Amino acid sequence: MNLETTFIKDLVLISPMVFEDERGSFFEAYSQSKLSDLGIDVDFVQDNQSFSKKGTLRGLHYQNPPFAQTKLVRVLQGEIIDVAVDLRKDSLTFGRYFSVLLSDENKKQLLVPQGFAHGFSVLSETAVVLYKCDQYYDKQSEGGIRFDDPALNIDWGMNIDEAIVSEKDLVLPKFANCNSQF
Repeated sequence: MNLETTFIKDLVLISPMVFEDERGSFFEAYSQSKLSDLGIDVDFVQDNQSFSKKGTLRGLHYQNPPFAQTKLVRVLQGEIIDVAVDLRKDSLTFGRYFSVLLSDENKKQLLVPQGFAHGFSVLSETAVVLYKCDQYYDKQSEGGIRFDDPALNIDWGMNIDEAIVSEKDLVLPKFANCNSQF
């Protein structure tokens, strides 16, 4: 596994070592010991999986402490723009976002630490996204930020006026009014 740092501290991309031959390919999608060797010591307790159609936009979601979640996000099928927004008030990159193309083809994974809001947009006809979490879901701790907040100015790789967005995500507050406790 290879680790690629981003301009936001603690937010990293992980690429597996892929072995290919005439039969196809093989790679370790997750190895706790290999991640630990790379300095990532996270005990994941829950896997979440979503299936989405082209044009779907999910997010931006987070959970406040003590149920804040670290997520390891990857795409099993399709292609997404994955986005993480830094909510850590003491961070030099507070309020900035990072986005990356994740796909079944590039096999990259984004490690989204606690203290970030997370979301994604679907670019392919369909996408299956799997993410590991180090905390269980807790409804009382959930929070979110409006995906089209002009203060964040996120490029979702699609026309957001045509995005398929849940009713829940449409009523999320803007970044300046979110209830983040980070």
